[in-house]
Amino acid sequence: MTSELPEMRASDSERERVAERLREAVAEGRLDMEEFGQRLDAAYRARTHGELVPLVSDLPVGGLPAVDTAPSPVATGSGGWAQRVGGPATSNGGFAFWGRFVRKGTWTVGRKFTSLTVMGSGELDLREARFQERETVIRCFTIMGGIQIVVPPDLNVEVNGIGLMGGFGEHGQTESHPDPVAPRVRITGLAIMGGVGVERKRTRAEKQRLKAERAEEKQARLEKDERKELG
Repeated sequence: MTSELPEMRASDSERERVAERLREAVAEGRLDMEEFGQRLDAAYRARTHGELVPLVSDLPVGGLPAVDTAPSPVATGSGGWAQRVGGPATSNGGFAFWGRFVRKGTWTVGRKFTSLTVMGSGELDLREARFQERETVIRCFTIMGGIQIVVPPDLNVEVNGIGLMGGFGEHGQTESHPDPVAPRVRITGLAIMGGVGVERKRTRAEKQRLKAERAEEKQARLEKDERKELG
C-alpha cells in the first residue's frame, strides 16, 4: 500500500507492523531513542494510512507494509485453525519501560516471540491471532512489572516459566478444551517481583454465538413441552 489512500483507516495489524519496523530501525542505529519514542507513540495514535506512512518512509525496506488481505480468522472451536497458520509474522516481540505494549486483534505471532517489561506492563491477546508456524515459543521476562496473555479455550498451551518474588502461571475460570489441530504455544520466561499470567477467554463474538445457541435450545425445549401438553 502507498500514500495514494492516505485517508483510509489504519488497522491494528498495520500499526503493529510499523512499530516493529521502528524497533528494527533503533536496533540498527538508524533512530535514536528519543526519535524512536516519538515515532512509536505516533504510530499507536495513528488513525489513517496517511499518518503511518511518514513514520517509516525514510527507512530502508521502508514504506508502510501492504494491507493485510488474509481472511479473518474463523471463530475458535469451529475447526478454522488451518486457516490461521502460515504467513509472515507481524510481530516478534514487545517491550515496555515505564509504559505498556499491546498485541491484540488480527495479528500474526512470530515463531519466537520475546517480550520484556521493566516497571511496565504488556498484553498479548491470541484469541483472534494468526500464527507463523504451528509451534510457537513466547518468552516473557518482567522486572517489577506484568505481562498478561489471553488465549482461546481450544489453543494448545504449555506454561513453564519461573517466578521470583512474583508469579508465573495460568489462571481464570474458563475451562480449557485443547483442539488437536490447533497450534501449540509454549510460554516460558522469568518474572522478578512481577507476574506473568495466562488466562483462557472466549471472544465477544464467541460468547454471543454460545448465548444464541443456548437461547435456541431453550426455545426448542419449550416448544417440545408445549406439544406434549397439547398432545
